[in-house]
Amino acid sequence: MIEVVSETGSTNADLAARIASGERITEGTWLVADRQRAGKGRQGRTWFDGAGNFMGSTVVHIGAGDPPAGTLALAVALAVAEAVAPHIPPPLRPVLKWPNDVMIGAAKLSGVLLEMVGSTVIVGIGVNLAAAPDLPDRETIALARFGAAPDRDLFAAYLARHVDAELARWRTYGLAPIIARWLALAHPAGTPLQVGESGEEPLKGHFAGLADDGALQLRLADGTTRTIHAGEVRLA
Repeated sequence: MIEVVSETGSTNADLAARIASGERITEGTWLVADRQRAGKGRQGRTWFDGAGNFMGSTVVHIGAGDPPAGTLALAVALAVAEAVAPHIPPPLRPVLKWPNDVMIGAAKLSGVLLEMVGSTVIVGIGVNLAAAPDLPDRETIALARFGAAPDRDLFAAYLARHVDAELARWRTYGLAPIIARWLALAHPAGTPLQVGESGEEPLKGHFAGLADDGALQLRLADGTTRTIHAGEVRLA
């Protein structure tokens, strides 16, 4: 159920348009692009369009009894981490940064963008398989750093299976086990972090885990803990 297109503006935008037109897209359906002209990340940032990388989107239909839609970010991050782990040589490993970035050390390997259309969440995922963008404000990395880049189509099928499995766990067991597993892959407690959108004075503190609802806990210099529900998080 993986549909591949050679080029498009944005796989998220394509699925959103199909949903808006009345098409019922079943869960487990993926739209994957060889190239994206208008891919985007948080705050409308350009989503790097590197040939050979994974750029794709899927849908999750939120139903009665499901955990809050925003917590899908944690579940999807786990799926991406599981999918990339076999391609990362020990002692390195994938590390999660709240809520859904997958890192190797201090370098970003993957990002996730969730967009709500009615009661459906469109899940966009970008993974640097073959190449990473050269950015002025953050480190990036691709799996090709460690050898031959994974085959995009094989990786897409592998990632889809992991997303299906994490989605089933998210629905069946709730958020607590997701948070526990997410924390096991996260950077250590006490890691210095900065929170704030570009152009803002960042809030500085140290990683203090997650709240029961999946929000970030940030320990401030005065010893108090601030609960963060949204915002750009960076390693300080």
